[in-house]
Amino acid sequence: MSAVQPAYPLVVGVIGAGRVGAVLGAAFGAAGHRVVAAAAVSSASLERAALLLPAAVVRPADEVARAGTDLLLLAVPDDVLGAVVDGLARTGALRPGQVVAHTSGAHGLAVLGGVPGFALHPAMTFTGTAADLDRLPGTAFGLTAPPELRALAARLVTDLGGVPEWIAERDRPRYHSALAHGANHLVTLVNEAADLLRAAGVERPEAVLSPLLHAALDNALRLGDAALTGPVSRGDAGTVGKHLDRMPAEVVPAYLALARRTADRAIASGRLRPRDAELLLDVLAQAAHAVHGGRP
Repeated sequence: MSAVQPAYPLVVGVIGAGRVGAVLGAAFGAAGHRVVAAAAVSSASLERAALLLPAAVVRPADEVARAGTDLLLLAVPDDVLGAVVDGLARTGALRPGQVVAHTSGAHGLAVLGGVPGFALHPAMTFTGTAADLDRLPGTAFGLTAPPELRALAARLVTDLGGVPEWIAERDRPRYHSALAHGANHLVTLVNEAADLLRAAGVERPEAVLSPLLHAALDNALRLGDAALTGPVSRGDAGTVGKHLDRMPAEVVPAYLALARRTADRAIASGRLRPRDAELLLDVLAQAAHAVHGGRP
């Protein structure tokens, strides 16, 4: 099936009215495209489709593809994306001239199995509400497209107010791992910190953490490793040891892993001299040895 540039504005179908699909569908509608059909199964996705895609009829995936759509937006989980594309192709639901765009960060073009299309991944976290639409302007979109569809992919991102960021096919997993490591693990880290503050008697941990974390994030983005502060970056082994003594057992492995990486980066950037890190690294190694029950 060869790629043909569809005429603007596009007729759009959305398969997967989850947090990402429903919001991007609404954004395409706000940009002047016509979102005519959406596939939604769960009660939550049905509700999102009703709120964010009111002009779209809810149909099974193959019927969405057959609804005269120029652009088929696939916003389904990574692990089923290939099967969805294959099913649409095998059943003849896709027509010549139709373009498929998927929102997976980890996948590029290979998952499409030769179906004309591209990867259109917003580097943003979504709640699945209209509030997400305000976050799209300025958001980077990780794009991977064949030469004949690069102009269309970039134009669609511009329609959404986003910024095209071209990712090579082989680099998709690394690109996506960076975003998951930074954003998804950040949520876990913040909530772990909030839990520790509650255990220390702080009634509103979010009020304590907010100015600190906003400053830390801003400094990290501006200064890189020069933003490192705290006991690990200073080599304060005694303080780190006290942390480990009073920390819940389920938090210790993550703390140890991050403390060791922080120490490595502090040493590599010259913020912590190797000889000043020796005692700290010994404390971390002994704690890791205890966590693993004597296993290396």
